[in-house]
Amino acid sequence: MTQPVLKVNQVRKSYGAEVVLEDISFSVPVHTATVFIGSSGSGKSTLLRCINLLDQIDDGSIELDGEDITAVDADVDKVRRKLGIVFQSFNLFPHMKVIDNITLAPMKVQGISKEVARENAYKLLDRFGLHDKAQDYPDRLSGGQQQRVAIIRSIAVAPRLLLLDEITSALDPVLVNEVLSTVRDLKIEGMTMVLATHEMGFAKQVADEVCFLHHGKILEWGTPTQILEAPQQPETKEFLKRVHEAGRL
Repeated sequence: MTQPVLKVNQVRKSYGAEVVLEDISFSVPVHTATVFIGSSGSGKSTLLRCINLLDQIDDGSIELDGEDITAVDADVDKVRRKLGIVFQSFNLFPHMKVIDNITLAPMKVQGISKEVARENAYKLLDRFGLHDKAQDYPDRLSGGQQQRVAIIRSIAVAPRLLLLDEITSALDPVLVNEVLSTVRDLKIEGMTMVLATHEMGFAKQVADEVCFLHHGKILEWGTPTQILEAPQQPETKEFLKRVHEAGRL
């Protein structure tokens, strides 16, 4: 059996007396997309931050390619070189052109030459229809274009795992589809991903597995059809009902 890219084992995370994640366990096979759904405050973003070692877990372990990345002696910089993460707020460097935003990490972190980094960056921009934006600053781009550049920047380092945290929540509805289309393309190309989203239609399209988080616990886990069309838990049913009423199913 092939070793999963990511394995989360009985993870617990709290902020003071508030338990945010409780007994979280799952694995993500290579070339698959696992989508986490749930209400705001359910723990989705915290989980992604823990996987990327931005937040420290209280108990349990997280393995990347079989290596415990939450061990005391784990090389955090080495781990993060294997991970790409995109947040809802883009986080592009405003003082740098698009091309420089994309080439910074490959040059500084991976030691790739400027020429090779730029060549690879232009290939990615071409692939996602943004070649003509290479010399623009982020404030010259639409929100959708900024988020697509953020995704390109994250995959420019060829990560083993891509984490996407509510990447459409800050966008105007008319710009959402262009970002989701980019992620669909990555799915087709075999990128291993863990996503948190409120876009249920999108989750159904890209997910191999869907997980419903509720108050920091996994209540249901299964295929998109199982979770989104035939949920078993009352909390899942209620959540999907609210999503449907909001027009996001």
